[in-house]
Amino acid sequence: MSRSQHGLVLVTGATGYVGGRLIPELLAAGFRVRALTRRPQALSDRSWSDQIEIVDGDADSHDDLLRALADVDVAYYLIHSMRSGPHFESMDRRVALGFADAAKKSGVRRIVYLGGMHPLDGELSPHLESRREVGEIFLQSGVGSIVLKAAVIIGSGSASFEMMRYLTERLPVMVAPTWINTKIQPIAIRDVLRYLVGAAGLPGQINRAFDIGGPDVLTYREMIQRYAAVVGLPSRLIRATPALTPWLASHWVGLVTPVPAGIAKPLVLSLTHEVTAKEHDLEALIPSPEGLIGFDRAVELALQKIRDYDVSTTWTSASYGEAPSDPLPDDPDWAGGDLYVDDRCTVVDATPEMLWRVIEEIGGKQGWHSWRLGWSTRGVLDRIAGGPGLRRGRRDPLSLQTGDALDWWRVEKIVHGSLLRLRAEMRLPGRAWLELISETDDQGRAVFRQRAIFHPQGLLGHLYWRSIVPFHGIVFGGMQRNISELARRGAAPDRQVVDH
Repeated sequence: MSRSQHGLVLVTGATGYVGGRLIPELLAAGFRVRALTRRPQALSDRSWSDQIEIVDGDADSHDDLLRALADVDVAYYLIHSMRSGPHFESMDRRVALGFADAAKKSGVRRIVYLGGMHPLDGELSPHLESRREVGEIFLQSGVGSIVLKAAVIIGSGSASFEMMRYLTERLPVMVAPTWINTKIQPIAIRDVLRYLVGAAGLPGQINRAFDIGGPDVLTYREMIQRYAAVVGLPSRLIRATPALTPWLASHWVGLVTPVPAGIAKPLVLSLTHEVTAKEHDLEALIPSPEGLIGFDRAVELALQKIRDYDVSTTWTSASYGEAPSDPLPDDPDWAGGDLYVDDRCTVVDATPEMLWRVIEEIGGKQGWHSWRLGWSTRGVLDRIAGGPGLRRGRRDPLSLQTGDALDWWRVEKIVHGSLLRLRAEMRLPGRAWLELISETDDQGRAVFRQRAIFHPQGLLGHLYWRSIVPFHGIVFGGMQRNISELARRGAAPDRQVVDH
């Protein structure tokens, strides 16, 4: 076997959609894997976490990169800025240049980068232009680089797939932007992973970009109609209009699908370009014994994963917010400052196991066991403001793991059987957490403790907390009562949801 087949590989973006799926594929192929992440705790619950080396660090830190790239043979660069901040292009450029420099100094043999397919001429959207520039940085770095350029990725949990899925299922009639007629060459996530793994073993002298796409070239309109046919829905009635600008279209997508406008905008802008493969050279170097997966089959595979509750990563796997959470007041390094806490505790006539079961299955389709109208209204307002709202749902209806998105929350910490700590990613003038705790008192009874914690930022933060205090009895008090009642009944939340 070649050196690369037993070499050490580094994966950046390990907590993201593609990175979280690539690592088990690399392990199955016999590679030793190291992951660089700012959030090591987000990998702690993965089934393969004890099979890899995890480096706590930032790809924007030269020292962290040198630590992570030491003795690495192949480095995967799976970092993408999906937000539309004012300086995301310069940040992408800076991080890529730093990564290329550190890889060269560390003697890395190969860089593998997953970018975006784009036309060869004409003005690109800001995000596609940034992807193109990052690819060029690696190709000119002096380290042999493979740049894979993909269009729409079809797989359970991908942002592009979820956007198409919800638009099709929720809108039998739709007025759509003109990009509905743009030609696209989608590719199944399984083929993307096969190419990524295979790229590590390509000869070192290969230093070039490759277009990767599936066997079907379709318009977005055709993709919607074929999705509808696969799931047994009637043909969708679609009318295109130039009145829906990318800005309007992204907000339209944000209201109809779980993908918020901030994430939808770069996806929508990329769909304004015709993105079809100009060559298929990589298939000759990394052939598939069974051929490329077609669009219909890719949809069937994605839906089967969803039905089987076997979605290992989703577009929500990466943190929605840019900044890490502040320390909690019970952490040793808490720096003080104003903190508001709503703390409630109830002795529950149920086993601790049943109480924990109800806690762990909260959110998503089960809801939050309290004032449903209030939660829904706040979710809509958050989406209008560009936040995630409630439509992200859950990765799995029965179990949670650290790093999971849960509606507008992120699982910051979970101790199975006792603690679920959620960090808010909704638009707020401060930082917020919700802790749901299952304990046992001296008499062996289950005790349900619930803490809502808010760290305000500025005067607006203080005013925000004071404005919502009158609703705490309905929201948090109702949640306390209803979760306790569900646990007492021994009822599965999907069968008996108490809602006031």
